[in-house]
Amino acid sequence: MGVVRSCAMTTTERPAATPAAPAASGAPHERGTPGFRRLGAALWCSGLATFVLVYSVQGLLPTLSQQFGVSSSVASLVLSATTGTLALAVLPLSALLESWGRARVMTWALGISAVLALIAPLAPTFGVLVAIRALQGITLAALPALSMAHLTKEVAPRHLGGAVGLMIAGNTLGGLSGRLVATVVADVGGWRAGLAAVGVVSVVAAVAFRWLLPAATAPDPSPTRLRDLGGPLRLHLRDPGLLCLFGIAFLIMGAFVTVYNYLGFRLLAPPFSLPAALTGLIFLGYLAGGWASTGAGRLGDRFGRRPVLWISATLALAGIWLTQPDSLVAILAGLLLVTVGFFGAHSVASSWVGRRSSMLQGGVPAQASSLYLFAYYAGSSAGGAAGGIAFDHLGWFGLVGYVSVLLVGALALALVLRRIPAPAPAPAPATA
Repeated sequence: MGVVRSCAMTTTERPAATPAAPAASGAPHERGTPGFRRLGAALWCSGLATFVLVYSVQGLLPTLSQQFGVSSSVASLVLSATTGTLALAVLPLSALLESWGRARVMTWALGISAVLALIAPLAPTFGVLVAIRALQGITLAALPALSMAHLTKEVAPRHLGGAVGLMIAGNTLGGLSGRLVATVVADVGGWRAGLAAVGVVSVVAAVAFRWLLPAATAPDPSPTRLRDLGGPLRLHLRDPGLLCLFGIAFLIMGAFVTVYNYLGFRLLAPPFSLPAALTGLIFLGYLAGGWASTGAGRLGDRFGRRPVLWISATLALAGIWLTQPDSLVAILAGLLLVTVGFFGAHSVASSWVGRRSSMLQGGVPAQASSLYLFAYYAGSSAGGAAGGIAFDHLGWFGLVGYVSVLLVGALALALVLRRIPAPAPAPAPATA
């Protein structure tokens, strides 16, 4: 609960009951203003809640595998079901629901998902648990894209990379706290108690998000129909820069989830034979991800996104090979590099998508962010499941090879991206 309490403490020096003064009409928030701080704190809590809800089961996969008598790759369906339905629903739901009000939709998405998290521990069978988790992916689907779109609209462009990095730092802490809370509580009271604790954490984070979120300075868009999505969708899918960024999201997330899904199985088995609670501490590596996401976003704003993205992918590739020896020190060092590389690349790529889409004539940043997140969560679902097959049949060496292929592909796309120019600015409207 200490993690979620920090959400409510990340307020400005204003009294909590006093809402932040909105920026001038239509003016985005500048760094250092009360509105910027409250917006950053609110979306930090949103990111925390999202990753608590999605990834808390990752630390429980060995326990669920043993409890229900299924293989490691089948146990991973508890996670893949959520990320898979989230990926499928993110584009249509975020586009159709944005006109209802980004703040309202994000609040409802968090609230309903938190209630489902409280129901999940009551699942009588593995199949029912997977079904609840799949439904949770749908209820969460609009949240990540609308959060990214909200930042793009509400924050001054020159501060966007740092703001996105802060939100992803919330993702990082959510991923860490969800896994730690679930594994530590489950070690004492079983997996049902672990999931119940996660549900309580997510409820508190959702309340903190709504409490902190300042009034929007940009108007909500007009209602969108499904048939209206075709034009912007084709525009985004024809842009080579965006295609590279979507591909990078798919590959790096598939690699990252694979490592964290199955490393616990390796550490529980000989020659390590670590206790389950101690194995859960590997997720402390996520703390480096919070630093990397914020730092990479700011470095990208200052020195350019291309070199930061390339360096991040290279770090992750070096890290996965460090985990190959049967040395706990080498594994932890490699995991640290994989985590830093992943969050650095994700922070830069996700902020880049919104900026590039806004430069396209007819581009819709919210839809571009949805496509990015579709690729991101599809990579988590499909890439993580395929990684389990590699691990089941070829052990950790096979997993290292599989992850390396994904990261080399991401690195190749990052190098291609360096040669793609920024979109030409949209022509100015004709004057009389």
